[in-house]
Parts: sequence; structure tokens; C-alpha cells
Amino acid sequence: MRILIFGPNGSGKGTQSSRLIKRYDLAHVESGGIFRENIKNGSELGKKALTFIERGDLVPDDITIPMIIERLGRDDCRSGWILDGFPRNPEQAIALVEALEQEGAPLDAVIVIETTREVAKKRLMGRRTCPNGHPNNTAIKAIRPAQRDGKHYCWKCGAELTVRKDDVDEAAIDKRLDIYFDTTQGTLASVAEMERWAAPRTGVKILKINGEADIETVSQSIFTLLG
Repeated sequence: MRILIFGPNGSGKGTQSSRLIKRYDLAHVESGGIFRENIKNGSELGKKALTFIERGDLVPDDITIPMIIERLGRDDCRSGWILDGFPRNPEQAIALVEALEQEGAPLDAVIVIETTREVAKKRLMGRRTCPNGHPNNTAIKAIRPAQRDGKHYCWKCGAELTVRKDDVDEAAIDKRLDIYFDTTQGTLASVAEMERWAAPRTGVKILKINGEADIETVSQSIFTLLG
């Protein structure tokens, strides 16, 4: 199964991706990780990407998409994959699906985890980091940490929690959400482009999921619709 997953930061996309990976034996491919790996390993595409990154420019699609296609063609992706973090605009969406079709590995499903901007922002600012890796969020009842003497403690293991700087930087959060919720040239615009592309293709599922429900409900909705 080959899946694209969309959702604003704070939608629970990471949690649902983890569950999909376990249930369907998928490789988790994250676009940022592909860049880091290619640059670290000094691949030809990585070297080309680095020249743009060092200038503060966006890496062109004719570099980015071959990186992604190469990654999706590796052995760990043979039983399927879930791609997270790409595409981010309509042009990338079409270029990606066309490249996948040329490789003989077309998409099976596009999952869109939907929340309002307000809910996404509240969840982002509510995230707390557990040293043992347990998810904690002051805005989500099921994983809400305990609070004592002005400090937060993990709901599961009791460890004291910390806060990432980028989770309390309101300006940075607004910028990330601006990109996602842009219906003209942002991520939601690429979702709309994916819907138009998938409309005549009966083998592609477009799943729009209410991400404001509890974690289990979201998971079961996805599993049921995927089949």
C-alpha cells in the first residue's frame, strides 16, 4: 500500500502514521529526512540541494522529486510506504504523482487528517516532551499530563516534562500553519490538486478524516476506510 498523508502540525498525523506503519507493515518516509540523508551522504542530488539551501532558496522539484522516488524504491518500501511532508504545493503534487506512475508505483490512497487552524495551534502549543518518549499534550484529554507546582509530569510514567522552544514560539507556529492552510499555493492547495487527479482514477482512495476526534476513533476511521 502506497499512501500520502496530510494534516497540519498538531493534527495527530505523526501518531496516526505510526499506527498505519504497524498495521500495514509500511516504511515511514519523511521528506525532511530524505534531504538530510542525501546531504550527509554527499550524493549528487544532495550536493545540488545544498547549493540552494545555503543560499536560502527552495530546492527545485527536479532535485527534490528524484530524491523522493529513489527513497521510495528501496527494499524497505517493497511492502508499501507512507510519505509525510510532501507535496507542499499544487505543482509538486502533480509532479510527484506523475513520477510515481512512471515508476510503476502509483498511489493507493491519500489521507487528509482535518482540524481547524485553532485546534491545530492549541495542540501545538500544548505539546510537552517526555524523556521516555510518551506523548503528552495539555490540549488532548487522553494524553494530558499531570500538573503540580507549576510543572507538568507525564500522564503515563510520571517523569517531569519539558517544552520545545518551537512549540511555544507563536510566530513560528503561525507561519507553519499559514503554509498548510493556504488554499492557493500551500499544502491545502496541493490536497485539492490531488483530489482532481484522483477523481477519474477509481483505484485511488481520498480519505478525509476528522482529526479532532479521539486518537482511537481517528485510527478506526482510517482503518475502516482503507480496508
